[in-house]
Amino acid sequence: MARFTRIEVALKIKETGIVPVFYHSDTEIGKKILKACYEGGARVFEFTNRGDFAHEVFAELIKYAEKELPELILGIGSVIDAGTASLYIQNGTNFIVAPMLNPEVAKVCNRRKISWMPGCGSVSEISYAEELGAEIVKIFPATQVGGPEFIKAVKGPMPWSHIMPTGGVLPTEENISEWITAGAYCVGLGSQLFVKNDNGEYDYRKITETVMNSIQVIQKLR
Repeated sequence: MARFTRIEVALKIKETGIVPVFYHSDTEIGKKILKACYEGGARVFEFTNRGDFAHEVFAELIKYAEKELPELILGIGSVIDAGTASLYIQNGTNFIVAPMLNPEVAKVCNRRKISWMPGCGSVSEISYAEELGAEIVKIFPATQVGGPEFIKAVKGPMPWSHIMPTGGVLPTEENISEWITAGAYCVGLGSQLFVKNDNGEYDYRKITETVMNSIQVIQKLR
C-alpha cells in the first residue's frame, strides 16, 4: 500500500521541482543511487520498469526507502498496461508514470487512489489525461515533442495544467531554467544526471551535488 497520498506526491514534486528517473538491475546500486539523490534533496524518485524482474528490484528498494530514507516518495515508471500497474501497486508504489496514455491504467490507479502521470504529446492528450484524473501529465519525449516552447504554448489556453517534461532535460542551470520559465511544473532528470567516474562506476558524490544544484536552480526561479 502506498505510504503517500496523491496530493502529497503532487505537492512534494512541486516543492523540489525535480524527479530523478533511473533503472538498474542491481539492487545495491539502486540503493546507493536513491541515497545519493536523497542526500542532494530529492524527495520524489522514479524507478523505471525496464528489465526482467524489475518488480523484484523495486520491492527491495521501496522497503529500503521506507526504513532508511523515510521522506522519499518512490514510484515506478514505464508502466504501459493495467496489469503492470496492479503489480507495482501491490509492491507499494507511491505513484505510477507512463510513457503514453492508457485509460485502463488510469482506472486501476484511481481505484486505489494512486497518483498517475501519463505521457502525452498533444493538447488533446493532455486534456484527456486530466479528464481521467491525472494531476500531473508527463510530456515525453519532451525535446522531440516541442521543447520548452511547447509547454509555453500549452499553458496559454490551459494554465491549470501541471506539466512534467521528461526526455532530453539536462541537469544544467541553463536547460532547467528554460523548462521552468516556460511553465513546467517540475522536470524529470534521466541518464544525464547519473554520471560515472573514470572507472565506469557511478559517481555518487557528483550525483548528490548535481541534484542539489538542480533543486537550487528551480528554487531561485520561483
